Amino acid sequence: MASTQTESTENTTPWQGANAMRVRVIGAGVAGLTCAHAFAARGAQVTVIERKSGSGQGCSWYAGGMLAPWCERESAEPIIAELGHESLAYWRAAVPDVPNEGSLVLAPPRDLPDLKRFSRRTEAFEWVDGARIGELEPDLDGRFDQGLFFPTEAHLEPRKALAALTQKLVEEYQVAFRFAADGFDEVDDQSGETEQADFVVDCRGLAARDALADLRGVKGEMLVLYSTEIALKRPVRLLHPRIPVYIVPRGDGHFMIGATSIENDERGRVTGRSMLELLGAAYALHPAFGEAEIVEIGADVRPAFPDNLPRLRRRGTTLYVNGLYRHGFLAAPALARRAAEVAFDGAYFPEVMDEDHRQW
Repeated sequence: MASTQTESTENTTPWQGANAMRVRVIGAGVAGLTCAHAFAARGAQVTVIERKSGSGQGCSWYAGGMLAPWCERESAEPIIAELGHESLAYWRAAVPDVPNEGSLVLAPPRDLPDLKRFSRRTEAFEWVDGARIGELEPDLDGRFDQGLFFPTEAHLEPRKALAALTQKLVEEYQVAFRFAADGFDEVDDQSGETEQADFVVDCRGLAARDALADLRGVKGEMLVLYSTEIALKRPVRLLHPRIPVYIVPRGDGHFMIGATSIENDERGRVTGRSMLELLGAAYALHPAFGEAEIVEIGADVRPAFPDNLPRLRRRGTTLYVNGLYRHGFLAAPALARRAAEVAFDGAYFPEVMDEDHRQW
């Protein structure tokens, strides 16, 4: 589905050369960093302000990193697949080490109806039998009779990807970063004067509820396991009776197991029930996970609007980029590109700026 764009009739400033737009991006998660990249690539002078001590330390830290627009289409609106398709190309070009191995969706024999339902709600997949599953993932040979293979999807390691993007912003675009800082009026460390910005891009996630009253928190919990007894090349989604679980290979025997979606804004705490369900699903995929070492347990709260779809909201010279829900890496680059065109060109994108997305 093509994105809809209309040009504003307002006069726009020719932001070039010495008159480069000064942009302040608030938040250094995946939304903030991709927005910084989009604006810097258009020639803006960009400063990123982050209240934590480094980039990518918010809910992006616990992301799965699956670049799977077609898999997400099973439970998300078409706009997520549209944004995801664009973002998939972005990540492949922007950062190194993006494995292009596709995605695999499996279900135990008793849950074959769920697998068929999944297939009806998406596209760009191949039905695979047990033999083909064994070819794709030798350690799963003989464990599943049928599955869905999405060959054009990919995945990345979120922490490494955001570190690489931060380095790119500093070295190639001279983007300034101010960590352990907060607020819209940031004081320059040397002059002591308040820095001025022509445009502010607010990517604070749930912290932006002071300006976006309809934001809510959706808690996600994850585990990282270490095992030398199993190897996977690609993310595997297991259609679990209670929660759909995905297992994402992180290299060197590490696997991210995620993730729950709990309607509360409680940060940090992983419940015993969630731990049991995540571990149980991993064990159902392969018994070797029963002997795996738990090396990390994590949880954070993802920002979402009532319909779980992202928004760009402009108020004067401030643009809010928010509501990415559990689609941060999948949607952020495409939203960032649109945000830059809103600021530079007066563009309008109804699919993410109108309140009723479904008509698009």
